[in-house]
Amino acid sequence: MQMLPGLSAHPSTANLPAMKPAQMITGVFTFCLMLCLSKSSAQSAKGARELKAFGYENCIELKNKTTRVVLVPSGGRVLSYEINGINTLYLSESDSQGKGGSSAGRFDIGPERVLPRHDLLWSGPYKGKITGARSASFTSGKDDATGFQIVRNFKLAANGTHLRIKQTVINISNKTRQVCYWCRTFVHGQGICIVPVTEYSRMPRKHVIYENGTTINFLPDDEKISQRDGYVLVEGPPRKPKLGFDSKAGWMAYFMRNDLIFVKGWPTYRKRPYNEMAGLTLSIWYPNGPMCELEPIGPQEILKPGGKASFTEDWWVTEQKFPGNSRSVDLNQLEAKIKKLTGRK
Repeated sequence: MQMLPGLSAHPSTANLPAMKPAQMITGVFTFCLMLCLSKSSAQSAKGARELKAFGYENCIELKNKTTRVVLVPSGGRVLSYEINGINTLYLSESDSQGKGGSSAGRFDIGPERVLPRHDLLWSGPYKGKITGARSASFTSGKDDATGFQIVRNFKLAANGTHLRIKQTVINISNKTRQVCYWCRTFVHGQGICIVPVTEYSRMPRKHVIYENGTTINFLPDDEKISQRDGYVLVEGPPRKPKLGFDSKAGWMAYFMRNDLIFVKGWPTYRKRPYNEMAGLTLSIWYPNGPMCELEPIGPQEILKPGGKASFTEDWWVTEQKFPGNSRSVDLNQLEAKIKKLTGRK
């Protein structure tokens, strides 16, 4: 090998024999194959794949034998949470055709009416990627209005309907800021909400009703809302749609007319402040329409610049014949079913 004046062969290559054309072709082929396999593994894993769904590009599907979850970059949402082909979430006509919207499994941050409007975090787009078997993450852009960025991780169990959602909020600003987790899931309407209550509620009737945007009624009276055996039962849309609870039970159930029960579980903290106006751990928005919104709420987080906080919520679905009305709900049977389904004590 002839060298230019003043240059010498690199010691690691000077004594290597020249590569033959066949060896070069084999090496290039092997390199290309490795790149293809690497790209393929990034786009799919066991029970996870990228696809176009409901007219939306770049969705991610998580799937096991009985359960299918479809995640969409628009808002970093859950578009479909299916058991045996039945979607438990309310999906608007616009969303079902890929024309945009904000229905199905939405997520947000609060406190309400304190944080500024944050369209980038609410509606996206989020960047999704498959992170493992039946797992994916979605990351928002950096929102200047709030000073936050959000990362959501989704994990579907190998068997059954258990879906775990972990939302992490990162303070990307140069100021200390407050925030809280706020889930906003649309399920099918005209069902029955079941909320277990706990001791030491600040609410005389274990719940409040928002009479309008600025008035909270702490002594509400509504024929669609009843209490018995340690539970609040909401049978159909009440006279005002927004209800609030400070229960520390950390779970709720919703009977749907398609003979399914949607169950949510989340952590609660007795010694931490909650920064929604009424100190809520759960809100329900139940208009007279095709949907009902189930809204677990996390505690106050004070984040310094660069700080982050995470909150985890769990979903399950199980089959159960719709009881018809709240008086027909067997609460003992429901509690036993929930314990078996979720592993709660």
